[in-house]
Amino acid sequence: MSKKKLLGLYGLKWNPFSPDIPVEAIRMNDRVERFCWRVEELSIDGGFAMVTGDPGTGKSVVLRLLEHRLSEIRDVTVCGLARPQSSVGDFYRELGEAFGSTISASNRWGGFKVLREKWKAKLESSLRRPVILVDEAQEMLPAVLSELRLLSSEHFDSHSLLTVVLAGDGRLVDKFRQDDLVPLGSRIRTRLTMESLPPDELLQGLEHALTQAGNARLMTREVLVTVAEHAFGNWRAAMNIAHELLMAAAAAERDKIDEQLFFEIYDKPQKPRAARARARAR
Repeated sequence: MSKKKLLGLYGLKWNPFSPDIPVEAIRMNDRVERFCWRVEELSIDGGFAMVTGDPGTGKSVVLRLLEHRLSEIRDVTVCGLARPQSSVGDFYRELGEAFGSTISASNRWGGFKVLREKWKAKLESSLRRPVILVDEAQEMLPAVLSELRLLSSEHFDSHSLLTVVLAGDGRLVDKFRQDDLVPLGSRIRTRLTMESLPPDELLQGLEHALTQAGNARLMTREVLVTVAEHAFGNWRAAMNIAHELLMAAAAAERDKIDEQLFFEIYDKPQKPRAARARARAR
């Protein structure tokens, strides 16, 4: 089914369970709100912040919220690194492109000077530091993380030229236990750990998504509660289940999504699978 037909069938402005829903439709809890506010303040002082958590807990969503909020602040330049696994040379080229400079991978010292001079010039006309957002930061090479630390500070580490937000899973936390990255780990000034959400918070998020998309009554409360309980605290899992229900309802042209549809999809008999498992065990 086409996207246009899906939206028209249920009077939706967008798919409420799609990863690319508008930022203004994302519901923030108090912990995320406080972290975003702290990073906004950090854009004045400079320094490092970190978001960690298991896959599907909302780390990338936090970066989207930060990008949106910071870009609305006057004189704030926000840059998102697209390829965290880059070598040091590619890292410099990407930063150079983001900040309007051509940097040769063979001349890192020249790139180092050019970028820092740009950032210092910006600080002479603005109180806000440039902000660099890195998703999947656990993929970054230790050498690149160290380079980022050195790039961001001057005057014997008493002055920060950048604000950097790193987001990643538990492997990022483990990286900062390595001897060569302990100096960077000690410079992280604010942290947010994304955790499994209780069912009632998942429920509120789903209700918020439906309301913002324009059809708060598309799913019955009973099925919303069921989805929240079956997601086991994982926001991505809840959205994926709800999206699957929406697609199934649209295919059958149902007026509403209810528990009956949920159990038709997710409570199918498992006997054939169990029989195959027993056969393999024998």
